[in-house]
Amino acid sequence: METKTVIAALAALAQESRLAIFRYLVQVGPEGSAASKIADALNIAPSSLSFHMKELSHAGLVTSHQEGRFVIYAVRFSAMNEVLRFLTENCCGGNVCSPVVSCCEPAVVDK
Repeated sequence: METKTVIAALAALAQESRLAIFRYLVQVGPEGSAASKIADALNIAPSSLSFHMKELSHAGLVTSHQEGRFVIYAVRFSAMNEVLRFLTENCCGGNVCSPVVSCCEPAVVDK
């Protein structure tokens, strides 16, 4: 994945409503969700949702298709995985990274 593509994806996610939409669609899974259900679940006005979906679509993070009179949006999991791969590509210089911190253990921050 090219740097410009990753920057576009991260920029699209760097907004509270779009991040919430993306996270909701990730939880819904590959089948996606109708725009009306997304708007209801996240309490976003349909006109605002349309704007945010356009931004996520332009960034390549979501797809849409028509099912009858409904527009169904779904996460492009391949794009999400590519962004994650790009961000972690050189993690720890190719060595095994530090142990994962458990949710119940305090994180240690080097000073």
